[in-house]
Amino acid sequence: MAISTAVDRGRNGRDPNESRMRVDCALGMLISAVGVVVALILVFYSHRLGDLPGFLFLLPMLLLLAVLVFFMYRMIRYRQVLGVMHSGMHDAQDGILSPVDVGRVRDPYLKRLISDYNSMMTSLRRVFSTVEECQNRFLAERNRINAVLQSLPGALLSVDDNLCINAVNSQAEAMFGASEEELVGRSLFDLLRLSESDRNLLRDAFLYKRHVSNQEINILLKGERRYISLNLSFITQTDPDMGAVITLQDISDYKRLQENVYNQEKLVAMGELAAGVAHELNTPLGSIVGYAQLLRDAMGEDRKTYEWTRIICDEARRCSRIIDDLLHYARSRDECNNDVCEINDLVRVVSETFVSCRMKRYNIDVRLNLPEGEIKVEGGCGQLEIVLVNLMSNSIQALAGQDDAVINIKTELSGDNRVRLLVEDNGPGIPEEVRNRIFDPFFTTKDVGSGSGLGLAICQAMLNRRGASIWYDASYKDGARFIVELPRVLNEAVT
Repeated sequence: MAISTAVDRGRNGRDPNESRMRVDCALGMLISAVGVVVALILVFYSHRLGDLPGFLFLLPMLLLLAVLVFFMYRMIRYRQVLGVMHSGMHDAQDGILSPVDVGRVRDPYLKRLISDYNSMMTSLRRVFSTVEECQNRFLAERNRINAVLQSLPGALLSVDDNLCINAVNSQAEAMFGASEEELVGRSLFDLLRLSESDRNLLRDAFLYKRHVSNQEINILLKGERRYISLNLSFITQTDPDMGAVITLQDISDYKRLQENVYNQEKLVAMGELAAGVAHELNTPLGSIVGYAQLLRDAMGEDRKTYEWTRIICDEARRCSRIIDDLLHYARSRDECNNDVCEINDLVRVVSETFVSCRMKRYNIDVRLNLPEGEIKVEGGCGQLEIVLVNLMSNSIQALAGQDDAVINIKTELSGDNRVRLLVEDNGPGIPEEVRNRIFDPFFTTKDVGSGSGLGLAICQAMLNRRGASIWYDASYKDGARFIVELPRVLNEAVT
């Protein structure tokens, strides 16, 4: 009905119902005018037509009155129907889309008007019902997608055409240590403080709309360099829009585990080599100790010579203990023992040995920061001595020729059951591009012939096998800092 009405209106330039209403009005006005004219004529000629019956005078008046009553009725009925429809429109604005009931209507125009109105309300109610259903589905789908995004194990960043962040998930807030309000609106490249190579890679990906999958990048998070796996997907591939979704997964712990496994495989052959060397060195060391004791007995009362021979014996025994630890390290499995080590005493002994032998020669100041009281850790002191000597030797070589050279050695508690040993120097530090390789066997940054590249690898292997760990502190900016974390022992005797 609505379509046919629109077609008729398009053909004739007006609504046919409107035309019919105008015809009715014109006809009514014509009848009224004729009645008025007849009545006036009869009144004007009444003195000449005195013998005419009275009903001839009343007939036009009654006709005029009937026409007026008819039009008054139609006007009242039209106003009543329009009032009901107006009230229905107000209800429609409040969301109540109900047909109207105006009772029995004889006028065909009113019938059609009311029928069209009720059909429109029924159609609107059906349309709004469909819209409401679609809206409910949309909200449910949005909630489901939001739950999926929030449950992702990695951080999610959504960027717009200007490469500014417009949406994040809770993992992104935790990764960057900022709320959603602080992250939204920031530039992607300002948030991800990338190296130049990673920045160029990401810039080219946006420029040529290339998908990025599991790309390993290195960014600064909370003052620490972290390894991140990056995935980049564009919302539309054909349009020029730059909107994209980026997921970030912190893989630093996985990288460290992977490197440890890789190093363990490399250290198998090195352990066999260490065992062979240790067996070969034990014999000459035994001879040194024996002849030093004979020399000490032969010198008699010469206290100076006696002290020298005592130092030779002690250092040779220390070398023998280190070799025993190397042999112990070369075995496939550790034996369970109850050895503990007082770490502060070990630091004092090793630092005094270096001060008396090497530090004065290189003009290096060694500063100890050791807390009061005893701090005991699991395992014997031999392997820890190898680690500490190796770290101090590396610091000495890094500080060669530098003015005001300083090595700081500190011990501190890390929680209730861990102890940290920190070895710092104010040298040039380790270049960022090689930091992930310093624990690889046979890797060294020293000149040819100055190092074998086995020191840090042996230290890491020894510490891992006793439940300890060692790493390079990338957040230290005044030189180089190595941190050794050891399991603490309470109320045990020192061996």
